[in-house]
Amino acid sequence: MTQNMVIVGGGGHVGLPLGLVFAARGLKVTLLDIDGAKVARINAGEMPFKEKDAEALLKKVVNRTLAAAVDPDCLCAADIVITVVGTPVDRHLNPTMNELYRSVDELLQRMKDDTLLILRSTVYPGVTKLVHNRIESLGRRIHLAFCPERIAEGKALEELVQLPQIVAAFTPTAQERARELFLRIAPDVIDLQPLEAELAKLFTNSWRYLNFAISNQFYVLAESYGLDFHRIHEAVTRDYPRMQNFSRPGFAAGPCLLKDTLQLSAFANNNFFLGHAAMLVNEGLPNFIVEQLRSSGVSQQTVAILGMAFKAESDDTRESLSYKLRNLLKVYAKEVLCCDPYVSDPTLVPLDAALERADVIVLGAPHSEYLEIRIPPDKKVIDVWNFWRKARAADSEPLEIAAGTGSK
Repeated sequence: MTQNMVIVGGGGHVGLPLGLVFAARGLKVTLLDIDGAKVARINAGEMPFKEKDAEALLKKVVNRTLAAAVDPDCLCAADIVITVVGTPVDRHLNPTMNELYRSVDELLQRMKDDTLLILRSTVYPGVTKLVHNRIESLGRRIHLAFCPERIAEGKALEELVQLPQIVAAFTPTAQERARELFLRIAPDVIDLQPLEAELAKLFTNSWRYLNFAISNQFYVLAESYGLDFHRIHEAVTRDYPRMQNFSRPGFAAGPCLLKDTLQLSAFANNNFFLGHAAMLVNEGLPNFIVEQLRSSGVSQQTVAILGMAFKAESDDTRESLSYKLRNLLKVYAKEVLCCDPYVSDPTLVPLDAALERADVIVLGAPHSEYLEIRIPPDKKVIDVWNFWRKARAADSEPLEIAAGTGSK
């Protein structure tokens, strides 16, 4: 018998790809979302955001095994409910229990007994236990599991079916049902206790954030002395196995890495000093770029930022450091122009206009569309990512890169 699944928050970057994959495996999936415009686009077979190969799959399953809805009554018939709505946190990144209980109670009001409820978004450590206790206190027979998502935006469809899934629950029934569910799409399942799984998710994102911070710190150090960080990076990584995990510098941003690092810090009673240091380094990279430009007369210059999304090949601007850089430059530069081929923002200008008018070009997000552009040699270029020089290593006409502001 076909199982009915409802994904709460199903129109977003986590819920929609997950729904597509389960719908392609034969489950009847309803994507529940409060955004009516987004729901309408999904039901029309249109992706509301950029995700590789997703629209083609959406067209195959929509109105067959997948539909989007705004009416929460769809929860009443669900055998499985997956919520990808983030746990509310206060300004200190501690869970706000009143909001959490309200959200859980709203779900439980409509869910039938014996439904499998899966928390999919990152949660503060201990929240799964609090939800479990809340369910018990209300006398409900709901099987709760925590199964954190670990996908990279833009690669969700391939990673959902390639990566092992972490599954955690307090009862054998919930654990087994969650295992069986995710084995329908994943090659393997890793069993953990709920608190272990919560920390596993936070450790994963914090580890990535710290790695980016190391590279960004080394980049700032090298550039402060007028040295080419990327020459040093290439030297220490070439054919040297112990440095293969040495990341390249760039804007470490997005909706998860900083938030999860700070949540781990709050859980550690603010004794996670590496996390605090990583935040200062990564969030400080735009400040470093601005300080470098200030010393070269940016007050009389127009600066263009290419790429406003938080990562390459994305239209997602959440927590993008390109916008932080823009706001800083507005204080010090003569004019700031921004462009992005994927981002919908009325303040952006066309790429050609930005290249023509700017004295300084800063690469904010290394979109592949920018690979082939030609920048006149009189323009100063800041490419923290080493995107252009690396791509054009064999080019007979390399870009001119400003000394002390990226690659040379």
